[in-house]
Amino acid sequence: MRQGPLSGLKVLEFAGIGPGPFCGMLLSDLGADVVRIDRKGQGRGSPADVTARGRRSVALDLKSPAAVEACLALMETADAVFEGFRPGVMERLGLGPDLALARNPRLVYGRMTGWGQTGPYAKAAGHDMNYIAISGALDAIGTADKPAPPLNLVGDFGGGALYLAFGLLAGVIHARQTGQGQVIDCAMSDGAASLMAMFYGLKAGGMWGGGRRGNLLDGGAHFYDTYQCGDGLWVSIGSIEPQFYRLLLEKTGITDPQFQSQMSRDDWPELHDKLAAVIATKTRPEWCALMDGTDVCFAPVLNMDEAPGHPHNAARQTFVEVAGVVQPAPAPRFSATPGQIQGPPPRIGADNDRALADWGFSPEAIEALKGEGAL
Repeated sequence: MRQGPLSGLKVLEFAGIGPGPFCGMLLSDLGADVVRIDRKGQGRGSPADVTARGRRSVALDLKSPAAVEACLALMETADAVFEGFRPGVMERLGLGPDLALARNPRLVYGRMTGWGQTGPYAKAAGHDMNYIAISGALDAIGTADKPAPPLNLVGDFGGGALYLAFGLLAGVIHARQTGQGQVIDCAMSDGAASLMAMFYGLKAGGMWGGGRRGNLLDGGAHFYDTYQCGDGLWVSIGSIEPQFYRLLLEKTGITDPQFQSQMSRDDWPELHDKLAAVIATKTRPEWCALMDGTDVCFAPVLNMDEAPGHPHNAARQTFVEVAGVVQPAPAPRFSATPGQIQGPPPRIGADNDRALADWGFSPEAIEALKGEGAL
């Protein structure tokens, strides 16, 4: 029995990379029955394939007409389907949204791409960094010398998978209210631009525009940055509000009158150097002893070995261990219908019979697919 607020939701996932698997993980963690269509062949199933956790795998040869028909039959009973191929690929396979919605008018059909289904770049290859480059996000992140890719958090996962999951669920709500399905065109370039909404507002209000590391939230302000301690480890300080800033000065023992000019951009570079010199006088544990849990807006900068064991993460069970692999627990949290990791990453094709049967295929239909080499 699947557990979570999305229990009972049926989602068909066409296997891909990056944002697609992460979207499937998010939906599965909250209880959706996610069946992933994989290409025929053995593979995956490693406990380390964290974003593949919690769904079932059906391996089909999509060059086979019988396999294509099986996918369309699965779409007939699905609430939602999503794919992450370049525009036109699903149409060439005979699995495009027009055919799918003709079979199931209530279906929500999600399309995850970097550039979207339309536009001059639509059919071009790309990766996360490219998609966020045209949104203004990449230019705003990095050192004064150059932009720096923020892992693939902003494009693939933030602007892609989260917007796809949000769009699919919004579409399902609409379909349940009206009986009308639709296509979700989810572009990572659009999502990254959407994530920049506040910063475009700050720019319009004249509060952003100092170049990288010249603004309030990009490390330009001395009170909102990371600092290296005397032991070589790092801490983060975000003392923006005046009362928090006063507490920072108190905890660090700073009495230099120049620090009273908190919002003077002209003073920021010099104040940054002065604060860096103060932070370097103590180790990270010493600063944690002074500032942990206070309103300084402080936290140690932890690596992935350290993060799961931090007292706050441990108290909230933010990380769990499954089959020897430490990984993030499902989020967000629900009081009445908590999510859970529904199962390990599946081996390709491991759930052919059971998943198809659960989704309405008769034993005879399953055997026919095997007989034709489609399954």
